[in-house]
Amino acid sequence: MTNPATFAGLDPTTLGDLLRVAGSPGFDRWQDQIRRTGGCADPIHLRGWVVHKDKTTGETLHHYSTEHEPGGRLRVACGNRRASRCPACAWMYAGDTYRLIRAGLAGDEDKDVPVTIRDHPRVFATLTAPSFGPVHNRPDHGVCRCGTRHTPEDPTLGTALDPATYDYAGAVLFNNYAGEMWARFVNRLRREIAKRAGLTQRELADTCRVSYGKVAEFQKRGAVHFHAVIRLDGTDGPDSTPPSWASTSLLTDAIRAAARHGYTTVNVPAAGEQPARALKWGRQLDVRPVRAFGDGSELTEQAVASYVAKYATKAAENTGTLDRRIGELAELDRHGVPDHARRLITACRDLDALYPDRRLWAWAHMLGFRGHFSSKSRRYSTTLGALRQARADYRAAQEREALGLDDTEPDTVLVLADWQYAGHGHTPGESALAATIARDLQLNRQAAREALAALPDEREW
Repeated sequence: MTNPATFAGLDPTTLGDLLRVAGSPGFDRWQDQIRRTGGCADPIHLRGWVVHKDKTTGETLHHYSTEHEPGGRLRVACGNRRASRCPACAWMYAGDTYRLIRAGLAGDEDKDVPVTIRDHPRVFATLTAPSFGPVHNRPDHGVCRCGTRHTPEDPTLGTALDPATYDYAGAVLFNNYAGEMWARFVNRLRREIAKRAGLTQRELADTCRVSYGKVAEFQKRGAVHFHAVIRLDGTDGPDSTPPSWASTSLLTDAIRAAARHGYTTVNVPAAGEQPARALKWGRQLDVRPVRAFGDGSELTEQAVASYVAKYATKAAENTGTLDRRIGELAELDRHGVPDHARRLITACRDLDALYPDRRLWAWAHMLGFRGHFSSKSRRYSTTLGALRQARADYRAAQEREALGLDDTEPDTVLVLADWQYAGHGHTPGESALAATIARDLQLNRQAAREALAALPDEREW
């Protein structure tokens, strides 16, 4: 069990519950269950049984029931990607995202992505939101327009200098339409590439494919922007060589032109007291080539994959909003939501009646954003589903070995099961114990990664 000093700061109620859990007869098995979830903060509880039978003889090879588990329940990981909800499951999701993005940059033979993909033109692009009014910031010279030199932790960073004139409605409408603007950008990018290659759209499709993996990030001001790895392939995706005219400079130029083109603008009609708006990408557009590991470049494949993975587990929480849907504005008082986020949420509520098809109130906790936080084109690399399936197959093989069924052909075994939902979560004491288990597991994994990184043939997590 973890050093008791770890729990020194717990309140008496939580500490008492922790001691109750630690002293229960099934504590060792409970720890084992939580360890198998990775230290999940909100595990799903199941009741039921599973039986393995020989299809030919009908012999029962193995029988499992939750009847003898702690509390009569089996605990499985919640799988939530949000770090604010479950750090353990979010850590696993971030790891999968890292592998997905990294495979699309450096290749991975285990995931059917050839290492020759490193030779394809690829860049890391950031598309931002426009200005909706001056905000407190940390400019290069260090002094904000308010006359203050803000620290990185200053809670006023990103908030409006003048809330009375800040366009909160425009900010949440931009977030709401950002997914559609991205789709328009990708479509326009193909046209800009074709133009620079001297090809028609049909001819481009027969010679080149645009692949990407992207993630959304909320700035402190509450505006969403996108980070994307964008790559040029041959017609069959990663397995095919891009045409000779495809270059990083051509791709960079096409991205800049596509982001500025009027086709990517979304026109929002006037409604009530709201004026008509033309939503465009912001003036800040960053496009940089991605370098291979070890060439002295700051923007390496590893750095890009880590950056994308980091934001794949976050949402709008860094602005002070809630990480779940909001039932009524009174909830903001109970949770101490800061004024800037409150005004954005209120704008979602007020605009919901004017633009009912945009479902702004339903997405008020996301400050209007309703798109996918992390997405990719079909042939970018592997998929999160494939990575999860590989992990499930590995665990299934481990289970067969533990049950003594590893020498039995899977096709000859009939599996019967009956599972029922029995709740979720932890008691206060269980929650404290699960958090320490999660920390211990992550420290062990970090140590293992550092040991592997020190080997001559550098390997990735």
